[in-house]
Amino acid sequence: MSELPFLPFALPEIGEEEVQEVAQCLRSGWLTTGPKTRQFETDFEAMLANQLNTDQEPVSAIAVNSATAGLHLALEALGIGPGDEVIVPTHTFTATAEVVRYMGADPVFVDVLPDSLNLNPVLVEKAITPKTRMIMPVHFAGLAAPMHEIMQIAKTHGLKVVEDAAHALPTSLHDGQWIGNLGTDATVFSFYANKTMTTGEGGMLVSRNPDLIKRVKTMRLHGINRDVFDRFTSKAPSWYYEVVAPGFKYNLTDIASAIGIHQLQKAAGFQKRRQAIAQYYHRELANLPVVLPQVADADALHSWHLYVLRLADNCPIDRDTFVDQLYAQGIGCSVHYIPLHLQPYWRDTYNLRAEHFPVSQHAYERMVSIPLYSKMTDIDAERVVNAIKKALSGA
Repeated sequence: MSELPFLPFALPEIGEEEVQEVAQCLRSGWLTTGPKTRQFETDFEAMLANQLNTDQEPVSAIAVNSATAGLHLALEALGIGPGDEVIVPTHTFTATAEVVRYMGADPVFVDVLPDSLNLNPVLVEKAITPKTRMIMPVHFAGLAAPMHEIMQIAKTHGLKVVEDAAHALPTSLHDGQWIGNLGTDATVFSFYANKTMTTGEGGMLVSRNPDLIKRVKTMRLHGINRDVFDRFTSKAPSWYYEVVAPGFKYNLTDIASAIGIHQLQKAAGFQKRRQAIAQYYHRELANLPVVLPQVADADALHSWHLYVLRLADNCPIDRDTFVDQLYAQGIGCSVHYIPLHLQPYWRDTYNLRAEHFPVSQHAYERMVSIPLYSKMTDIDAERVVNAIKKALSGA
């Protein structure tokens, strides 16, 4: 085992600004959804508005306690229900598909593109049936999915589009449009602890559809037509509210939002640091028996949430041995993802087989996500590269 300290796969970067904002929140006595959450939502809207083309309308943002909650709320607001089908990639975390089952609908699993591991538009079109209601692309690792093609398919077939943007802050297409501003029915971001910015747990749903936003805001908190902040700051009787639907408990606390306010201000800097580390990896690993992750086009933005290596077919060791050797040298890593077609529930419920998803299956058998986070130093990145070279050399 390495004598150096263990280098984790991911680590959040929390500064004194976040600590002071949380302390102020605690002293204020307002801990649940309130003024800081409202500020976080407003700041998020402003960030996306700053990236708009002049002819586009700004989005509205609703903070939630996880991206999973945001996806669930989006599907509920769009009326997805029993008998409906929603197209999702097999190469994703289970949350993408499980929210479809929450609604009693069925996910239809589709393979991904070989280079980006994003949803394959050709296969999406082939998967459409009379029951299809929605396409849910995932911006894998922080590289934008082929959204122009996906949105055109959706328009042709009269389908909804909800983006799982858990990895995609900030991410843009080659034409400069940011994820969140594309005009899909909804886009949902994640602020989980290992994401490009964090609130510990949390997420943000954005949309230009006022009816969807109104429904999401109601369903976020038990189906009550006035949120806590409104009830306790308005002139109307603070105790009065109406339950208009059987909603959920998906609101984000002010404690979490206090962190998010400052993380959002740092998001651009975090991305620049992640990109610099990714560029270093690209240079140093270029001549090894590995497949490097796809980079964004020159005019696009990659969030670099993940740096996913794939061992080449001529690599002298297999993936599991490679992971073991990195751990032996004190380097943390992960695998993104064990595809859903291999997970017992999805496999058995929908009779999925590995041969149905050759691209995802081949990638999974060879992939490793190596450390990439803004707090990494140049020495940390060099340690990762040296460990990879040693593992692949057989030394």
